[in-house]
Amino acid sequence: MSAEALYYPDIASTQFYVGALAKLSVLQYFVAESAVIGAWAGAEPYSRRTGYISDLGASACGDFSGRDVCSPAHLLMNVSFVVQGLGMVIGALLLGSALLACAARRGVPSVRGRMTGRITGTARLLTGIAGAGTVIVGLVPEDAGSAWHVAGALMYFAAGAVALLVLGGLWLRQTALAWIILACGAVSLTALIAGGLTGMHVPEPGTLERFMGYPITVGVAAAGLVIAQRVQHERALRRHARS
Repeated sequence: MSAEALYYPDIASTQFYVGALAKLSVLQYFVAESAVIGAWAGAEPYSRRTGYISDLGASACGDFSGRDVCSPAHLLMNVSFVVQGLGMVIGALLLGSALLACAARRGVPSVRGRMTGRITGTARLLTGIAGAGTVIVGLVPEDAGSAWHVAGALMYFAAGAVALLVLGGLWLRQTALAWIILACGAVSLTALIAGGLTGMHVPEPGTLERFMGYPITVGVAAAGLVIAQRVQHERALRRHARS
């Protein structure tokens, strides 16, 4: 095999199935967020339109940057951040570059190209960085008085958005879900730029922040679905061949 080639992976392996499930696990975030919002005890009801996501994970009640914050279920929110991040990191570690190169298409006898390997490697690295970022967000709440919280959030938003653009672009002609993944990356990155240019001084900062974060969760889960479907397809073929 030449130096330009990537090996063709054992797509039906348990490793890849676990990696796909790890990516799909990020969807738990939406359930956790809804539960935490339901437990909100601030002077005013929490609104996704005006409330920052990080307010839900603040560990103490009181004034924070001019906002009345009180989230009794903050531990659940922070655990959800950590679980979401670990799902992304585990997915990045278990889903190798060769697997990502052929996960969205079937019947490919070989996976070749140094450039393809670099693209998939970049997607894995960025996904891992984004996952590490949201782990930091969960471990260091906004009211902990540390710049690490903001740094973690920026890692998640920026690296996560670009990772989806890279992966969506790679899979564009291979699966219809690539359009969703690509759109999620584009929406998230556009919102991040808008947030940077405005300093989040907009009428609905919660809406803008969710346009940064929600698409990443949806896009990562969509990528996990593509991979899980491919793994299941390969397993079904093997079972049929043995019967």
